[in-house]
Amino acid sequence: MENDIKPHLWFTLYSLLTLGGGKVPVKVSTNELSHALGGSQQSASRHLQLLDEMGLIHRRIDPDGSFITITDKGISTLDEVLQELKTHLEGAGSEVFIFEGTVVSGLFEGAYYISREGYRTQIKEKIGFDPFPGTLNVRIKPEDFDKRRRLEKYPSAILEGFKDGERSFGACKCYPLLINDEIKGALIVADRTLHDLSTMEIVSHVYLRRYFGLSDGDTVKVFFLSPRRSAF
Repeated sequence: MENDIKPHLWFTLYSLLTLGGGKVPVKVSTNELSHALGGSQQSASRHLQLLDEMGLIHRRIDPDGSFITITDKGISTLDEVLQELKTHLEGAGSEVFIFEGTVVSGLFEGAYYISREGYRTQIKEKIGFDPFPGTLNVRIKPEDFDKRRRLEKYPSAILEGFKDGERSFGACKCYPLLINDEIKGALIVADRTLHDLSTMEIVSHVYLRRYFGLSDGDTVKVFFLSPRRSAF
């Protein structure tokens, strides 16, 4: 999950939502919140402080309480939890995601990042192939953005961030896929990226442009399976 929020903090955020903090500032005392949480006032106060520091709420403190508003980031976090619950409760683990997109040129940084041993080793261990040093960039249609958002709410293989000399490299999420129903690969979603939802960065064990004879503007099919059905 984007904010990696702990369950007790998520429940506090949810409690603030039920108390009316989702749209307009609502006055909440630590005594009132502690009753909702079934804990102490000290714990309630600490939870509010942490949520404020994480940018999930905006808090204005008065002598007899706090005026709380859940931020857009906080609402997004609640929605992430909702989608995960729906995935498990509704049996959406068998959902299949298929995209058709066009090949586009990237920033030509894929070879540099994928060839870093910190990423390469984790891809081999966690996804199961030795990656070609580069990515295939595929641009999808705006009408597929919501489908991609749903995909990225599923569990993923996590490439942990690391340091290489003086430079730090951020974490990435990886989603297994098939390109043109033939070659295994993975969608790479970096925590720090210049790409928006329109561009998928795909890594594989082969040089995909050469293997499929692809040029900019060519159409490719990208087929995802949920982790429960994936072979990875």
